[in-house]
Amino acid sequence: MGFFGFLLLGLLAGAIAKLILPGKNGGGWLITLLLGVVGAVVGGFLGGLIFNVGINDFFSLSTWALAIGGSLIVLVIYGAVTGRRR
Repeated sequence: MGFFGFLLLGLLAGAIAKLILPGKNGGGWLITLLLGVVGAVVGGFLGGLIFNVGINDFFSLSTWALAIGGSLIVLVIYGAVTGRRR
């Protein structure tokens, strides 16, 4: 998958993760979408370690599941970190 495909995957995964995990996250949609890209990287890394599956094909169900799962993890961590500062 190319750079722009990976970027689009991360942006969409971040938006889907925000829909799954609504709430008051600081930063709004822009930060959420950027965290989605980071989450796609995290999901691909964890998928490679745990399931021996990576983010390879844009239209693969495992790719989307890993990207959304990674985005959820990153959103939860981000919410925990920014929640302590307030």
